[in-house]
Order: sequence, then structure tokens, then C-alpha cells
Amino acid sequence: MKNITELLTLPGNGVFTVHTGKEKKARLLKAYYGTEDQEMAKVAWKKTISSLRPDCPWVIGIPSDNGGGIQRGANWGPLALRQEILSEKKSFIDLGDVRVIPHLLHDKYLNEKTITLCQKALYGKKNKLPVSPLSIAEAATAEIYQSHPQARILGFGGDHSTSYPLVKTWLNSRAKKSEAALLHFDAHTDLLESRMGIDLCFGTWTFQILKELKSREHIVQVGIRSSGQKKSHWTDKVGVEQIWAKEFQKMGAEKVYKKIKKQFQDLGVKEIYISFDIDALDAKYAAATGTPEKDGLLPSDSAALILMLAKDFKITGADLMEVAPYVLPEDVEVRDQKSSLSVAGDIAKLLLKVLHP
Repeated sequence: MKNITELLTLPGNGVFTVHTGKEKKARLLKAYYGTEDQEMAKVAWKKTISSLRPDCPWVIGIPSDNGGGIQRGANWGPLALRQEILSEKKSFIDLGDVRVIPHLLHDKYLNEKTITLCQKALYGKKNKLPVSPLSIAEAATAEIYQSHPQARILGFGGDHSTSYPLVKTWLNSRAKKSEAALLHFDAHTDLLESRMGIDLCFGTWTFQILKELKSREHIVQVGIRSSGQKKSHWTDKVGVEQIWAKEFQKMGAEKVYKKIKKQFQDLGVKEIYISFDIDALDAKYAAATGTPEKDGLLPSDSAALILMLAKDFKITGADLMEVAPYVLPEDVEVRDQKSSLSVAGDIAKLLLKVLHP
């Protein structure tokens, strides 16, 4: 994996800072590597990258909210989530953060001159490496899967557009796409074909990933409740199975589990990728996010569903998105950063647990 330490940087360091915020990154390095010194931490980090073990999950951060569009702040999610799971640090390997230029999204939106200038800024020279966070994430995870096909990666975002490269490379690394399915927790469908002319962002990534799935039956969305369309639009016209939050609450976790289990088993699915937008949870549990929504899922019900499915299918990839640790929207009834981050940390720990071989 010759490009990994160029495409990625130290855990928590993907967020661009000048002065404000540096102390947050330093605290994480101290907890991880016993030093706040960047160069000493890099030596330890590169040693980790050169001796990856396949017997535990690997964490990667994509600290970009460039694909968001309501309230920003999810760029700090990967750092904050790592702080929440420090007690578990011996149970996973941290690959580090995708390098993020905070004005970019995907290289396809850039001209050649801009790419050249950004390559020099990121890498110190012109080369063939990508410069935008979604493009870098795709290149990095594709390289990881090529060298380690059995890798189990947990991605921390970032707005939900950052799931796109993670899910895409996971799907492309599977020997049989017909045996791979996506379980998507979210308050929103993210099924727009484009948003204001942009086809890769937090509201469109799921629509774009449909092209990578074996069929549209290979995805189930759970927790939907904020949509510009009726459910029938998404299920009948777009062809995506959804279990809206109000249905989940009425059915209960076990019936939801049985419904999803049957759908996936009828398709011959063997393994699942879980993409978890924290706003799938009710706003009182997930206030620290860009688009909190009331009447959402309970953390306990979400956890129960994941644990039940993990008994029948291999969970081989996952991500946790839209955690914005320093955001507290004014219209959320319970505005508690600490409890909100604690709940997000519990979801992260659960995903680490089910990703273990």
C-alpha cells in the first residue's frame, strides 16, 4: 500500500486548522501515541500502517462536511468519536484521516489547473494522487481492499456524502455483489438524483450508490421520517425498501429484524454494510448533528436490530456519519452535547463489536 501514508494523515489531523482547534488534535495524539509531537506520532502511526492485522476492525476518518448543506460541523465528527471510543483502542487499528482541503468535494468538479495546485499543497509536488476528500477516500480504501480483501473498515464522517466512497469500494471488493447488501439508518432518504446540480452530496449519495448494488432490493433504509415525498414514491417509483421510523416504533425491533432478514436471505445475501446517520435517532438522543429530527429511533432499538442481524449475516463494513460534536441547533428540545456524543460513541462501539471477525 505505497500511497496510504500520502493519502491519509494522523488520526484526527484531517481537519484543517490554523490556530483554533489544534489543542483538540494534540489531545488525541497524546492519548493514542503518548506524545503531542507530530513527527514522533507520525513514526508510530506509520509503524501501525506497515503492520496491519486482519483480526480486528480498521477505523478511517473522513473529516469533511463539504458535501453537507444545512448546518456544518460534521468535519469534527471523526476526532470526537475517537475520543468516545478510547477505552476500546486496543480492539481496532486506526488508519488515520483522509486529507481534507476544506473547499473541495470530488475531483470531477475540478479543472486540471486546480488539481495541480492542490496536489502541490497536499503532497508538495504534482503527482497522480487525488485531492478532494471523496476522491481520496475512494483511492485509499480501494488500495486497502486490494491489499487486504478481508479488511473490515469502520468509517467515521463527515457529512453523509463521505459514505459514498466507503460503500462503493466495499461493494467493488466483494467477490459476489449478489451476496452483499446495504442497511442504511437515516432520517432522510438521501435518494435525490442531484441537489442544486450536484450529484454527490449528503442528499444524493444513496441514489448514486444504487448503481453499484446488484439490485435495488439489496438495500433497506430504516428510520426515515423527513422526506419531501410519500413513502410510496421511494418504494414504488425508486424501488427502495424502507421502514419508516413510525413503522419501526409500531412493529418493534424483532419484527423489523425478521422482515429485513427475509428480504436479504431470499436474495442470497451473506454480508451487510451498515451506514448509520446519527440523525436516524430521535433528536433528544442526537442533538449534535446538522439536521436533527424528532420522532426518531431509540438507540436501544437500533442496537437490538443490528445485533440480531449480526447473528445471521456477516457485518463486513460500516460507517457512522453526521456526528457534529460542537453543533447544538436552537430548535432541539434536549440540547446536550455530552449525552449526544455519548450515544454516538455507544453506536460506534457497537459497530466495532459486530465488525470483529
